[in-house]
Amino acid sequence: MPETLTTTDALAAFCARAAQAPYVTVDTEFLRERTYFAQLCLVQLALPGEDDSDAVLVDPLADGMDLAPLYELFRNTGVVKVFHAARQDLEIFHVEGDVVPAPLFDTQVAAMVCGFGDQVGYETLVRKIAKASLDKSSRFTDWSRRPLSDAQKTYALADVTHLRQIYEYLSDRLKTSGRTHWLEEELASLTDAENYVVEPENAWKRLKLRSSSPKLLAVAKELAAYRERTAQEKNIPRNRILKDDALMELASTKPRSVQDLSKSRLLLRDARKGAIAEGLVAAVKRGLEMNPEDMPKLPKARDRSGLNPALADLLRVLLKAKAEEAGVASKLIASSSDLDDIANGEHDGIWATGWRREVFGEDALRLLRGEVALSAVGQKVKIVPV
Repeated sequence: MPETLTTTDALAAFCARAAQAPYVTVDTEFLRERTYFAQLCLVQLALPGEDDSDAVLVDPLADGMDLAPLYELFRNTGVVKVFHAARQDLEIFHVEGDVVPAPLFDTQVAAMVCGFGDQVGYETLVRKIAKASLDKSSRFTDWSRRPLSDAQKTYALADVTHLRQIYEYLSDRLKTSGRTHWLEEELASLTDAENYVVEPENAWKRLKLRSSSPKLLAVAKELAAYRERTAQEKNIPRNRILKDDALMELASTKPRSVQDLSKSRLLLRDARKGAIAEGLVAAVKRGLEMNPEDMPKLPKARDRSGLNPALADLLRVLLKAKAEEAGVASKLIASSSDLDDIANGEHDGIWATGWRREVFGEDALRLLRGEVALSAVGQKVKIVPV
């Protein structure tokens, strides 16, 4: 069985070894079903090697365990921190330790850049690159319960031991193909600490809003902010306080008193009384009293009255051809909506920057300017200068 570190001294000793390594693979197990903030239950770490002797489990729930040595390792710019699908892990470490590991290598993002498709799963990469299989029977177990079973430990360890081979393969492939800068562009957003700070005042932007009424948006904004703050303070899921459909119902009906809340069809029972009910009514009041210039506004939809459908279809053909040539999924380069925007004369999408511009954007603009045409050559579509 893998070694489980249960003391800060043991963790510090391992991190001292890791500080001398070129990289360390990292994964976590956590629970989030009953809390707002994820409960970190286990951290898995592995150093370069071909066996399990350089891989450990770290128990953050052990009495007296302090993860400070791990966070210091995360700040060590001489060691690459390797994750797969890192976003949730990074959010946990930012909340727990005020740190975003750097430099970072995300094998899911790297696999996308290398042509494995969008959001490829770890199990798929283990099968295709490491030529191994995973036992996923412990995936949905309660990681907060102690002691951990041997099956849980084996499952958890596999998430970092196979990751070593996957990282080395993808890293080499990126260097060979000259696409390392593609990965760096994709990771820039992932490593931005601002992405892991949830401001209650911006929570309304996640709502699926069907009305542009300033008054309704103002009330929805205040309700969403109140829900977010309360969920953070109580450390419970936001939907335990107020579900989205109930929030939009209140934004529409605008209850003025706790008694008015009883008319809601969707409100949870606990939200109809006490402090939460009073908080909801107060939030509605703040929204109704908001100054017109402070009321939120939905982004204006782009005017596509001048859209040429035939040109949009040509761009779809070009995108498919360029995506196949590059070995990446076309939707990673540009969406169908992006193509309509391009045909409509809008040239400010993500497709127009970085590696996406290299692969597709520049040729799309040349097509718009009439500098190139598309031609069928056998089973392939080729770009022909005009």
